[in-house]
Amino acid sequence: MIKRKWLFGLAAVAVVGVILLARGLWTTDSAAQSKGGAARVVPVETAVAERKKVPVRIESLGSVTPIASVAIKPRVDTAIMAVHFRDGQAVKKGDLLFTLDGRAIEAQIAQTEGMVARDKAQLAGAERDVTRYTDLVAKAATPVVNLDNAKTQSEVFKAAIMSDEGLLNNLKVQLSYCTITAPIDGRISAAAVKVGNFVRQADLPPMATINQMAPVYVTFTVPQKVLPDIRQALAAESATIEAVIPGEQKRAKGQVTMIENTVDAATGLATIRATMPNDQEVLWPGTLVTTELTLRVEEAVAVPSPAVQVSQTGSFVFVVNDNVAKVQPVKVSRTIGTESIIESGLNGGETVVTDGQLLLSNGTQVNPRGAKAGPSGQKPAGT
Repeated sequence: MIKRKWLFGLAAVAVVGVILLARGLWTTDSAAQSKGGAARVVPVETAVAERKKVPVRIESLGSVTPIASVAIKPRVDTAIMAVHFRDGQAVKKGDLLFTLDGRAIEAQIAQTEGMVARDKAQLAGAERDVTRYTDLVAKAATPVVNLDNAKTQSEVFKAAIMSDEGLLNNLKVQLSYCTITAPIDGRISAAAVKVGNFVRQADLPPMATINQMAPVYVTFTVPQKVLPDIRQALAAESATIEAVIPGEQKRAKGQVTMIENTVDAATGLATIRATMPNDQEVLWPGTLVTTELTLRVEEAVAVPSPAVQVSQTGSFVFVVNDNVAKVQPVKVSRTIGTESIIESGLNGGETVVTDGQLLLSNGTQVNPRGAKAGPSGQKPAGT
């Protein structure tokens, strides 16, 4: 029993010694870490939060559609005699596109003109009979029935002339269909048929299609919550719109001309259409573009977008004062290009960290320097 108590006492002393040793090591290590952290200086790149006039802009994905698109189809069943355009060329209204075979219609026109001439000759004879019978009836030299029959015959020939002239006009219209011209200005597609092909009115594929290239529509959607701002900007005539084609440096400017009268209940999006002059044909029908609708210009604080960090509690930036970085919570309203617009948290003029945040914590000493020069050799604005 005495031996067992002695063993338990020895074990307790050993445990206490281990705890004291571990606590001493932890204290020594913490002091060393604290001493090293205080001495650490992190090099960072900085920029100045700038208060300036920035646009209130809404970006969306849109598509280019032609204002007018005409499918060229035959209106008579016949063969193609000539194609007068190059595939894909620009055409003007009235330009000759196709010539169709109209010889059969021309023959029918000649035949109908002969019928009209015959009917007119018969009408002239009937009218002479009416004149003669009118004189004879006045002298009581012939029955009145002969005069009535002559008048009836004259009316029959008049009706025949009207019928034949109607047929003649219809044939002339049919013949005009054999000469196909461009109904609008635009750019024509490749011809689906060539010389010698027989075309019919019932053919489904069009012979060619003309798309109007200037002006064109750009259609895009926006969330319904921004509709009041858009309508207010349109009423104040301060709204402008630009369309940007991916991979293209040029921008196409235009004007909002229509807001759809309903909001899609399934998506909560409203459709907006802008009319773009497109004089240089920068926009091509069917192209997907990025639309930038600028509502107005207002004063706000802007910082380079890399300065804004995100944590579980929200967005923040590191503000440098006396070479010490401090966490400053911010609220970002929107992003324009490479800049973030700060709604709250900064007043402008603060120095914020744009590179090196991974090594920072609240209160870390830093060695600030301006941002590196870009490819053009110029520093970003605000540095």
